Amino acid sequence: MIAENLEQVRKNIEEACRKVGRDPKEVTLIAVSKTKPVEMLKEAYDAGSRCFGENKVQEIMDKYPQLPSDIQWHMIGHLQRNKVKYIVDKVKMIHSVDSLRLAETIEQEAAKHEVQVPILLEVNVAQEESKFGLRMDEVLPLAETVSSFPHVKIQGLMTIAPYVENPEENREIFRQLKKLSVDIEAKNINNVTMSVLSMGMTGDYQVAVQEGATVVRVGTGIFGKRDYLR
Repeated sequence: MIAENLEQVRKNIEEACRKVGRDPKEVTLIAVSKTKPVEMLKEAYDAGSRCFGENKVQEIMDKYPQLPSDIQWHMIGHLQRNKVKYIVDKVKMIHSVDSLRLAETIEQEAAKHEVQVPILLEVNVAQEESKFGLRMDEVLPLAETVSSFPHVKIQGLMTIAPYVENPEENREIFRQLKKLSVDIEAKNINNVTMSVLSMGMTGDYQVAVQEGATVVRVGTGIFGKRDYLR
């Protein structure tokens, strides 16, 4: 089932790319495996997945030693500063940096572990009160400040669009994030690139791809509905 789901998602990404003249190789699919048992992740791995996204530090800590070492782990959920030390040397990228204090903590812990950590700045484009993330006007000032951190590398932006029945409703959200990334790229800030645009989830990733996403985060579309009672 998981292998078939993955194949369908990949086909959908290819189709979305074809519609706007993009190369599907430009889009990385992250299998969002939060709350899912290791056995299901192994199924996805066997079907070709190497990028997995988790919302909680504890789940990364639990799963990391049980799965192959060539997996790239992505921290996509809200990250508490006191948990940074546990994953700073284990994750490929932290998608959810939304404050200077968090970036400072990542810098401190990365220095201790002698690693450089790729991060994305999380932007609350829709300004939903229930969601974390920077306001649009806060992103550039934070990028300029964090650019001086030797162990942190800003590689782009991330957003979690509103839950909508019709994915077309989020097209404008994705366009705004893409425009912001282009505007920041044009500033040519040292140590800051806008090569990654992490946007789009199970309900709207095809629209996100059409609007320039380089990373989509798909969970339910691969693993099925989540059991939050686990």
